[in-house]
Amino acid sequence: MPTPAAAHPHVTFSTFLVSIASTALQHLGEVHEGHPKPAEPDLALARQTLELVDLFAAKTRGNLDEDESRLLEAVRGELSEKIAAAAR
Repeated sequence: MPTPAAAHPHVTFSTFLVSIASTALQHLGEVHEGHPKPAEPDLALARQTLELVDLFAAKTRGNLDEDESRLLEAVRGELSEKIAAAAR
């Protein structure tokens, strides 16, 4: 049975970006919601997700408010560091 729309938060650029970042963390094996243990890391998918974030950064340049810009840069930085560490 579908959940009522009121149960889901309003989608904003920030919530969308956090969702994408969570997906990248799943690909890195750091988040494993609903599973007893993390999945094997998939660096290719994590990198692809970072490329998607980079694409959003390029396409939204000059159109984000200060909080959105700050969040976008924080997500890009954190994901880049985590992917680099996982690749070592």
